[in-house]
Amino acid sequence: MFDTLPAQIGAVFVVLIGVFAFVKGDEPERVGAGTVLLGWFASLLVQRDGQLYGVQWGMFAIDTICLIVFGALVWKSRRNWPVWACGLQALSVMTHIMLMLDIRPPMQSFFTVINLAGYGILVAIAVGTFYAWQERKAAGLE
Repeated sequence: MFDTLPAQIGAVFVVLIGVFAFVKGDEPERVGAGTVLLGWFASLLVQRDGQLYGVQWGMFAIDTICLIVFGALVWKSRRNWPVWACGLQALSVMTHIMLMLDIRPPMQSFFTVINLAGYGILVAIAVGTFYAWQERKAAGLE
């Protein structure tokens, strides 16, 4: 799973954003980071690298659960970043649905959309964590 340099860089990025959100973020940022970290670990367990052209049902289930969690954060949180994270997660789920409907997109496009959406979610969590941290700092709570 971590046999290439891009995979290792991505892993470091996920862990650093997760730690930043857990240390400096409020509850919505912690829930979002926990969702990303759990989804990332679970996807490492269920993905089948040998199956490039079929629907990976385990990955679809994980992405759908993450979409539900981000949707709940949009519903319950007053922050802006969950809207971006939920939209990007919906894009990931839709790419799985495209494969289910047998639209046959190029697989490189499929993986590109999934990866870029994942990095976008991490950026949204990092920005949300930064603003939550700055709000607490301005209020004198930190």
